[in-house]
Amino acid sequence: MNVTATDAKNRLGQVLENAQREPVFIDKSGRRHSVVISAARYEELLQAEARRPKQPSMEARRQHFNEQYKDWIELQSQFVAEYGVFGDEWRQW
Repeated sequence: MNVTATDAKNRLGQVLENAQREPVFIDKSGRRHSVVISAARYEELLQAEARRPKQPSMEARRQHFNEQYKDWIELQSQFVAEYGVFGDEWRQW
């Protein structure tokens, strides 16, 4: 169900009742802004999220990459230091 923010404000009781059966999408200024869901559905989502394995942070992924490819990174850095970057002289910036 979709309602405008004004309709949601004016008919809050109806919005809450509908949210027990299905998500109620609230549009504001012509764009989807929020969703009202039942407390039971919210608890289900929280439990599903808790069961999902955590993804490593970007910093942890960067560190893992640097450790795994340390030798290759060093070799590339030496190559660039010795020979420069191919086509660098044609760059306009």
